[in-house]
Formats: sequence, structure tokens, C-alpha cells
Amino acid sequence: MAKNPETLIRAFGMSALQISDEMNGVSKSTGFDLGLNGAFRRKRQLEDYDQFEKEIRNQASMMSEYYEIFYCLEISIRRLVSQTMMEATGQNWWTSARVPPGVSTEVAARKKKELDSGFDLRSEHDIDYTTFGELSTLITSNWDLFEPIFSSKSAVSTILNRLNVLRGPIAHCCEMSDDEKLRLELTVRDWFRTIS
Repeated sequence: MAKNPETLIRAFGMSALQISDEMNGVSKSTGFDLGLNGAFRRKRQLEDYDQFEKEIRNQASMMSEYYEIFYCLEISIRRLVSQTMMEATGQNWWTSARVPPGVSTEVAARKKKELDSGFDLRSEHDIDYTTFGELSTLITSNWDLFEPIFSSKSAVSTILNRLNVLRGPIAHCCEMSDDEKLRLELTVRDWFRTIS
């Protein structure tokens, strides 16, 4: 008995989807790009450094995912702080009384050290020189501005302090344990949950 052509086409499509999913799984588990996303990815510069052991290159590639998380999170927190302070105090908010002296002093020292090194300054904005701890201080010492944004002052402080600790292995080129990866994922979720 011949099957309906529409049924055969549907079955073929489902089989193709299943094969594609399995190939994506193989690609992820082996780290080998099968070009399933429409185009082969651009060659990464790290691949040109055969002098480094393959194991080290693989670790670096795996850890880059966690660097991306921190990069996005840190930039978005800085933008949130900067926007909120600018709306309340104006364009020159960094020089206002709302920035605790300890924070501005540390940032000035970092900028001077960077300038004295002969390298390009990373940014023209002082907020870009702050640590998670200093971002926490900026938020909690200006709680009247941030209270409408966050559900709890103490949660913000706790989460940013946790992120500061979790950032260490990434900033200092150490591999994160599975527990720390999970802790990072949960802490990022906590951060977004604390935003009202």
C-alpha cells in the first residue's frame, strides 16, 4: 500500500531534523565545527598558535564562554549605573558628591597607572575603571536612585561580591571547576532576579 506523499515528505523532514540535532551534538561534544549553522565560523587567532599545547588551547576556548558572560554582565551593570546616575545628576555625575571618594580615588589611580604604562587608555569614561566591588558601592551608597530598580540592597551587594570572587579564575587564566561554573550561572540568574 503506497503512503501519502505528504506523510513521506513530513517523515523525511523529521528524519533530517533528527540527524541535524545529532550532528550538532557531535559538533559540540568534539569542538569540531561541521559548518551546520549556514557557514563555517571565522578562524580564531588562537588556532594560529601551534606553539601552545592543544590542551591549553582547548581550555582557553572553553573558558572564553565564561569570559563572554562576565564581559556582557560587567558592561551592562556599568551602563545601568551610568545611566541612572546621569539621569539623576547630569552628564558630569562622576564628579558629583554621589561618587564616594574611595571609589573615585581608586579609579584615578588605575587610570594614572594605565597612562604611565604607555598603553592606550581603555576608556574615556571613569566608570569603565571600576571593579564589581566599586559598582556595588556606587549602587548601595546611592540607594535612593537604585531602589526602584532592585528588589534588595543587600542582595545587590551580596551578588556583586560573589561575582567579584567568581571573576578571579577567569581574569587570572585559571580553569573554573564545574561547581564554580554552576555557581556563576546561578549568580547571574540571581542578578537578573534582583532587578525589579
